[in-house]
Amino acid sequence: MARRLGVAPATLRTWDRRYGLGPSGRTAGSHRRYTPEDVARLMVMRRLTIEGVAPVDAARAALETEVEALDVGPEVGSQATPAVPAPDAGAHAPRSARGHLRALPGGGEGARGADATSLPGAAPSTVSARVAAVIDAALAYDQAGCDALLRIGAQGDPAAWWTQLVEPAWLRIAQRTVLGTPGEVPELVLATAALRALRDFTQAFEQAMVNAGNPPANHPSRMRKIVLIFAAPDEVVPLAAHALAAALFAKGATARIVTGPASTHRAVELVTMVRPAALVLATTLARPDLGVVHAVHDAFASLPIFVGVRRDDSAVDLPLASTVQRVRSFTGLLHEVLAVVG
Repeated sequence: MARRLGVAPATLRTWDRRYGLGPSGRTAGSHRRYTPEDVARLMVMRRLTIEGVAPVDAARAALETEVEALDVGPEVGSQATPAVPAPDAGAHAPRSARGHLRALPGGGEGARGADATSLPGAAPSTVSARVAAVIDAALAYDQAGCDALLRIGAQGDPAAWWTQLVEPAWLRIAQRTVLGTPGEVPELVLATAALRALRDFTQAFEQAMVNAGNPPANHPSRMRKIVLIFAAPDEVVPLAAHALAAALFAKGATARIVTGPASTHRAVELVTMVRPAALVLATTLARPDLGVVHAVHDAFASLPIFVGVRRDDSAVDLPLASTVQRVRSFTGLLHEVLAVVG
């Protein structure tokens, strides 16, 4: 199994012990038995780590990928061997590892939420403390404090920032019942800080790109494969859409967020004018209105459409078409879009 993935046996043991990505069965003599599903999930893990995704995020995406979306092959037996040094970072997984992700780390609900994740270079306990600090600042209406906590550094990762810090804080605050005075809304404190952080990061990133000799954001060469990102029509503050756009910018892709009234008719008009390479519905709502998805798919059946919804009962309302994909996790959504636009 280690040879097939291009990693060391010690790495496989670590993934099993730390993330629960291991063999489903074990036999006498320290013999590990990997089922086809085990192998496919490990291939997703390997591919994402090669592409620079943090191991904790890659593991969550691998675990949340739906079985029918995995590239399942034959069962593999792996005899335990002595531990060896860490694998060469340049090792590549086999081509068959490129299964589609259906799973947005921080995007799932439950025990594998924000407390179990870590921002790059930070311990899980540190991240949990940062989430708590953000919540406290928002509930105290401390705008300056929230701004400082959510600032994204020049080398920051908007995807990790969203899944491991902002989204967990946003969802927890939404569950709070607060008695406030006029003008006090904790969600708006957090939303203001988050949008400011994304705007500052994107502007600094774009300036660095231009300084390095790349064309500006509105150059025709960068607009050929633009991604249109919609929020749910009834979503007051579309933070997930803005975070996804920033994450795409950080990967060199071009994205635009549709704000303001966007009826199904207006959505079709926008797609007609822009001719995007892909359309995305990114939202934190449990049951978003999918009218835009149906309208655009009816008018542009070949356009790739990605819909980030966690709940299965919401996904049943999606059009049944190969070009319309439901994605459960933010990281999975990001990778699916990047696979289309390059």
